[in-house]
Parts: sequence; C-alpha cells; structure tokens
Amino acid sequence: MITELREAIYKPIADLEVTAWVTPEPVPYEERMSGTPLSLTQGERWGDLWDCAWFRFQGTIPELEKEASTVLLLDVNGELCLVDREGTPIQGLTTVNSEFDFSLGLPGKRVVDTRSLDLCGGTFELWADGGNNDLFGRYRGGTLKEAVIATCREDIRSLYYDAEVLLETAEHLPEGSARRAKILQALYDASLLLTDMSEDKVGQAKELLQGPLSLQGGDPVLRVSAVGHAHIDLAWLWPIRETIRKGARTFSTVLHMMERYPDYIFGASQPQLYAWMKEHHPKLYARIKERIQEGRWEPQGAMWVESDTNVPGGEALVRQILYGKRYFMQEFGMEVKSLWMPDVFGYTASLPQILRKAGVDYMMTQKLSWSEYNRHPHHSFHWEGIDGSKVLTHMPPEDTYNSPAAPRSLAKAEKDYLDKNISEHCLLLFGIGDGGGGPGEEHLERLAREKNLLGLPPVKQEPSWRFFERLEKESSRFETWRGELYLEKHQGTLTSQGRNKWYNRKLEKALRELEFASVLAVSALGHSYPAKTLERIWKEVLLYQFHDILPGSSIKRVYDESLERYEQLLGETEHLIEETYRKLSAHIAREGQGEHGQPQTAVFNSLPWEREEWVQTSEGQWAKVRVPSMGYALLAEEAQAHDPSERFGTVHTSASERTLQNELVKIIFDEEGAIVSIRDLAEDRELIAPGLRGNELKVYHDRGDAWDFRHDYAVTGGTRLTLQHIREHREGPAAGLAFEFRIGESVLTQTVTLTEGSRRIDFRTKVDWKERGKMLRTSFPLDIRTDSVTCEIQFGSISRPTHRNTMWDFAKDEICAHQWIDMSEPDYGVALLNDSKYGHRALNGVLDLNLLRSSSYPDPEADLAEHTFTYSLYPHAGNHVEAGVYKKGWELNVPLRTMDCAKAGHPAEAQNPKTDAVLAPSFLQTGHPLVMVESVKQAEDSEDIILRLYETSGTRVQTVLRVAMALEEAWSADLLEREQARLDVEEDGEQGASFVHLTFKPFEIHTLRLKRKR
Repeated sequence: MITELREAIYKPIADLEVTAWVTPEPVPYEERMSGTPLSLTQGERWGDLWDCAWFRFQGTIPELEKEASTVLLLDVNGELCLVDREGTPIQGLTTVNSEFDFSLGLPGKRVVDTRSLDLCGGTFELWADGGNNDLFGRYRGGTLKEAVIATCREDIRSLYYDAEVLLETAEHLPEGSARRAKILQALYDASLLLTDMSEDKVGQAKELLQGPLSLQGGDPVLRVSAVGHAHIDLAWLWPIRETIRKGARTFSTVLHMMERYPDYIFGASQPQLYAWMKEHHPKLYARIKERIQEGRWEPQGAMWVESDTNVPGGEALVRQILYGKRYFMQEFGMEVKSLWMPDVFGYTASLPQILRKAGVDYMMTQKLSWSEYNRHPHHSFHWEGIDGSKVLTHMPPEDTYNSPAAPRSLAKAEKDYLDKNISEHCLLLFGIGDGGGGPGEEHLERLAREKNLLGLPPVKQEPSWRFFERLEKESSRFETWRGELYLEKHQGTLTSQGRNKWYNRKLEKALRELEFASVLAVSALGHSYPAKTLERIWKEVLLYQFHDILPGSSIKRVYDESLERYEQLLGETEHLIEETYRKLSAHIAREGQGEHGQPQTAVFNSLPWEREEWVQTSEGQWAKVRVPSMGYALLAEEAQAHDPSERFGTVHTSASERTLQNELVKIIFDEEGAIVSIRDLAEDRELIAPGLRGNELKVYHDRGDAWDFRHDYAVTGGTRLTLQHIREHREGPAAGLAFEFRIGESVLTQTVTLTEGSRRIDFRTKVDWKERGKMLRTSFPLDIRTDSVTCEIQFGSISRPTHRNTMWDFAKDEICAHQWIDMSEPDYGVALLNDSKYGHRALNGVLDLNLLRSSSYPDPEADLAEHTFTYSLYPHAGNHVEAGVYKKGWELNVPLRTMDCAKAGHPAEAQNPKTDAVLAPSFLQTGHPLVMVESVKQAEDSEDIILRLYETSGTRVQTVLRVAMALEEAWSADLLEREQARLDVEEDGEQGASFVHLTFKPFEIHTLRLKRKR
C-alpha cells in the first residue's frame, strides 16, 4: 500500500519547455544568458562535472478539479536553486539519484508547489541556477531527467504519511502487543478500500487511520528534542565555490518550508556560511535574520567553521571561537553557548578549557560513534580537559546528524541511549546533510504525526539551546570522561595532503610573528595596527582548517585552490613582517643603540626566553647572538664573522666514514644511509637501541583513502629507500651529510646536520614524490624504557601509552603531536621535533613519524608533488620538563629574524615617529621558564594589548610578568577579550616598565588585557 500511495501522489500532465545557458563557473543572475544556450528535452545531456547553467522553465498551468493542485517536478541530475524575479534564491532542489545512506531516507528534492511561487493559472517562466553535481559531487554527466507540470493529490499525500508513520511505528512495537495489532489491522482495512484512488475511498481510508494516529501519550521516560539540520561541508567532494551555492539552496529551502510548517525549528552553524550568504545573497540573508529574531532559526556552534581540532594550533582554535562568537553577537545579538561539531575526526584534550574560557558551556558531536574497536561509554557526559576544565557534552543517541525523523529514529534513540537511566532528554538532528539540502517535507510531515504518538518517545521541535539547558539540570549525575576524545578511525588525516599542513603551520607562526611585530611598531612608532588585514588573513586560514580541508579528505580541486591561496597569504604575511621589522630597524638605527658603535644588523626574537643562536646576515656572514625575551639584539660590524672557515670547526663530517660529530653528539650511519649509532658524548649514552637502526626511511603499501590506512601496515616491514650517494655539507656553524635516496620514480634528498654547540640533529628533507598508494615514514628505535610518551598538543601536552595492553591502547596506534613528541626515562630522554608533521606512532621504544601518504581517494594525486620539511632529534638530560623540550619545538618552528639596519633606510615613520617611545630590547618577560606566550596582539575592539599565556608542563606556577611599557590598567580577560578582573600593576618608573603578578594552575591559559598610559 505504501508504494502505491507514493506513486499516486503526482501525475505528470505536461512537459515544460527547458532552455539552459551553460558556463564552466557560476555567473550572476544578471548574466544568466551569457553561457552556451541549449534547448533540452528529457534525457538530453547538458554538461560535465562542475559545469553550471542557468535554466529557464516555461509552461502553462491548467485549471484543475478541486481535489488536485499543480506542482512542477524538476530534476536536472544535479542541484538547482530556484530564484525569484530579482535573482534571490527561493528553493533548492537536488537530484533523486544522489548517493546516500538510503536507510536514512531519500535525499532528492524535486517538487515545486506552484502556489508558493504564485504560478497558478496561465503561462509562466521560472529561472533556476544549476550545478552539474549531486549532493556528493559524483555525477559527471548532467542530463535533464524530469521537467514536467504534474497534479498533486493532497489527500493521497496526507494518507501516505499517515500510513508510513503508523506502519513503521508498528514495526518497532513489541510483537503480540495490542497496540501493534490494532495499527496493523487499521492499515489492512485501509488497504482494502484502496482498490481505486477516488476521493471517497482515500477519504475513508484516512478516516480509518485517524483512530491509531489519535492515540496520544508517548512514553514520557525519554523526551526527544528535534532540530532541523543540514550539515554542510564547506568543501569535501566539491569545491568551496559550490558550497556557497549549496548554502543558498539549503537555506532558501528552509525558509520555504517554514512557511508551510509552523512548528519547524532549524539550526545552522558556521558563521563563514552566514557571511557568504550576506555577501552573495543579501535579501536571502535578511529573511534568515528575521527567522532568527523570531526564534525559529538557531545560530549554532561557536567556531567560525566546524574546524578540525587535532591539527590547528592553540591560537587558531581560539580565533575560531573569537571570530565565530563575535560574528553571531554582532549580526544577531546572540551569544552562542554551544560548540557544534558533529563530524570532526577526534577532539583535542585542550578544547574544554578553550571552550569554558570563551563562554561555551556545551558541546555536541556524534562522530565518536564511528570508532572501530571500543564504544564510547556515554551519550551525555562531562568532558574534562588537560587543565581540569569540564564541558557538558551530548551525542545524539541515534548516532547520526542525518536523521529521517521517522519512528525508527525515535525508537533507536530510546533503545541505544547509554545514559537513559539518569537522563530523560536527548537530541535528534533531522535533515539531509554533508552536501546540504536539509529537511524536506517528509521529515516535517512525520514529526507532525509523531509529537506524542502512543508507543514512541514524545518529540518536540525546539532549538538546541533549550535542550542543553534542560540537560544541564540532570548533569549532576553524569559521568566524566577525562582527556582527549580520540576517534578510532581516520588516523590518516593526520598526514594526508602534507603541503596544506605545511602551509597551515607556517601561516599560524607567521601570523603570530606579524601580530607581535605590529604591537612593537604601534608602541615604538605609533604605527597603525593592521587589524583588518590580520582579520581577513586569519579568517581565510580558519576556513582552510575546516574538517574536510586541513585533514586532507577533499577532492583535488580543493587543494589546487587552497594551495594557491596559501602561497599568496603566506607571501603577503611575510612581506608585512619584513616591512614592519624594517621600520623598527630604521627606528633602532636612528636611536643609535648598541655597544659597538653604529649597529648593522637587528635580530628579533618573538619567543619569551633569551635565545643564543647562530644567525646569518644579509651579507652571508655568521654570528652567534644572544637575543632577549620577545625583543631584539644588535650586531655591530666588528662583532660579525667574516671568514666562516676561521670560525667554525667543532662539527666534523666524514662521507667516507659516514660520521657526523660535534662536541656534544656523534652520529654513525651505515652503508644504506640509516643511523646505527647516536652517542650523547656529554652524558656518555647511546640513543639507538642495540642492533637496530634509526631514521630508516621506509615505504609501506597504503591501499586506504585519505581518511584511513590499514592498522597492520607495518607487518610487511616496509621497503627501504635506496641510497644513491652521500656527500659532505657545510653551512656556517652547521655541517652535515647530504644523502640522496630513490624509490621507484621518487627522489628524496636529506641533509642531516649538527650545529656548533647544539645537541639538536636536524633532518632537512626535500622529496619529489611520485609513488601512488604508498606511505613514507621514518622511525627511531630508542634505548629508552618507558610506558608512555608525552605529545605536545594545543596549550600543553598529553601522555599516551607506548604499549598495547588493552583495546583502548591498541586503537590509539597513530597519535597526534604538534611540534614535538618526547620519550623519556626519569633522568634522560629523546624528543622528536618537526616543522609541519602531525601523525606519530610510539610503540615499545620506537618513535615513528608519518611523512607522506599518496592515497587515491578522493584526490588521486594526493601528495604526488614536491615537499620540503624538517624533523629533528633532540637528546637531553632529565625529562621533557627539565630539558625544556617545548622551547626546542618552538625554536625549530620560529627562527630568529634578522634585518640589516643600514638597508632599512629612514622612512618617515622612523624619522618622525608618532610617539617618543624607545623600543626596549625586551618587550615582555614571563619570569618563569614554564610559561609560554602564545599571542601578543591588539584587542579586537580597542587599542589595548592582548597577551595570551599558558603553563606548559602541567604544574603550578607563580610568576611576575614584566612588560616594557607603563600601564594604566591590567585586566584578566576571557578568550573573547572581555574584562573579568582587574590586576595589580607595579611600575618601574626609571625603566618605564610594569609588573603583573600571575598564578597558573597546570596547563592554565591566561588572557590579559593591557591598557597603556597615554
């Protein structure tokens, strides 16, 4: 009966006249006839993948009998957005052929109600913006599948949903129950009436079903909060430009459905998506704002985009929330209190503190249901981060963000809710997502019948914030999960698309440098702070941190476009850094500061500790310089080394004997280029485990996709790269051995260097990678015995096991670390540093780093390119805290910056600065070696200075912060830079400095707001 009813709802009565104007890229409504014109009939092809077209549908609406209305049935085997006479989106349509999990429903939307478009009677034309792609970007042959005028039997449509809801409800009731029997009998009796589909018979059948539908009183033990949802990946199997169009299609459909269904509540996250609508479709955006003010549309999620949380740096996660929450407050006057992350590939243990310090109390996800080996034990729980902060977290027990809102959805939620013994509430997200589209009429028709239907949990459409407030009242009995929320799947995303990850790391560090340099320029020169430029660059970087871009799981076009933009953004940022330091250097030269006469080179250090390192000047000369914390030092001409051969000789190399040695470390390589010995000369300790080899560059078969590779990839042992030749290399105080390796058609050149006076062993690597379906890794089997490794994450570190005792340990085979991972005994250890890699493995004393993955899907050319990266081995006495390993990671990633003062010139701003300030050699000193300064920037809403600091080791710290300026006030602030508590400020009148006392709990983040004296 169900199938027959569905097929009887619509009856085609006339074909539409269809004309399409095809273009390779979207064009605005005003240029809709600028493409190649095509007159189309059903079955004719109109374009290739990603082609665009403006479609014009023309026809005449006939007069009909009262039981029927007219609709248009449109399917161009792609996606359509109907527009009004001004080109504003009014409804989105999607091919029924979309690939989808059909157990969740049918993704297609093809029905256009002519009454809603005021097309009743007479001849009309209707315009639609089309894209030759389905929800998931798979279809390569766009054809006109359907374009007709049809009748719609409203009585049959209503009966169809009555029968569908009742039949599925019965299927989930206990066998033998009276309720089930009565429903099935009513359905049977109704089916007997439908020997024809006359109005009388349909009316009688519908009357028969009103009995079971009117039985109200759903099981009140669990109450379901339903909110319309359309998870829209900002890029994935389609380019970013298509996402803007997907947003218009989805959001216009939502507004269209809200006019038909007064109970409909919808929510959407990602301010970036709203900003696109405001820019490209301002009238649509205005209607969205109206629904938000009405309370029927909920802005969700505190981040600018639904970002990956493993790979982005700590400050990037802060900026996601800072820009995300500010957008919603400025545009809609609403402060969002929840983090909306349904599809992110695991969650860093730093996140709870970031959320709480930004005024975010709740988090929603469902992705942990994808874990392969262990089931997360809760759907509602407190999530505790590395500092002890907790955030109330909920995972919809249906384990999907694409709920069909059917009786099976409610039954599954009740059956599978792991915390139903102590909670009476859960969330349900209904609608078509990933590629957008959102809820259709089927979702809303079902919900209208299920509100309080006997035999199902009662369901109510409402915004998620109301659900979370209700859930919080029950939360005193919820359990706590401490540490990261590790997804036992998608570990490949820590490595896939290595060039994007390289650019992301470089841009995060460059933006940090630019903000610090700009604050110095404001203080010393009265220079204007580049606030708008920084916000623009930051927001684009945040966009590319979306959870299907930065992790590497999008199509090739996404990376072709993002890599081009990354290069431009990094170039622009580096240019601004150079210009800012150039102006500062000119100011320094004008002031004539320095101990050796007229200074020649200024060296800038943006890290909060004194650094003594070798630097190279613009003339190619080398000198060892000591630069104070977050400040600068000067090199006079006579202090520089003119003849490197006379100055450097403590690093010894031998290509013939394959050795590399300085006064602290000795390294011996075998004939294949692997390391057989690393001797710490100062500690008289061997690093490499007996009989094993370090830095074995191996290739493993990788038949996985961008998300996953086989858990047992290492069983085969891998294939070693073949050494072609070796030569000695020298560069000032650094010397080493340069190796060239080959495998297949790929060439890897690696220079292993030691620097005079340093323990750090650098592996500077260039790869021209052409191997498909392969994974390149390096490993260091260390003579270290420990049950855990320490991995740097955002704003701290986390320990992970080096054994596989349990399935929980086994599942965490590939682990994320940022700038360093450390394996230590109590009195000695070794850290593996990197400048752009994230995927690590730590097992039985072996530190392993994933370098490249050339998976075949969804980008068949993933990582088939030239790559440059550095990783380093750093042996040390003591554990990672005593050795200051976090500093070594930062130093590798944030080099000292040099500027030739003589070439800086004397720009007007340096000759006539707007302030009388003298640039102090040290702008900021933390007063404690375990306190890191993550960010120095200007406030978003004033000229106040924002400092973001954190404790790095998991201990308690009391310290005095020294700032080289006179302060009027100092405030502690939240991550949105809102003042919280005034801090005491002490002044040093002679030096013009101020002191602020701070206390840190383990891994605590402090944000300070400083107001300068005028």
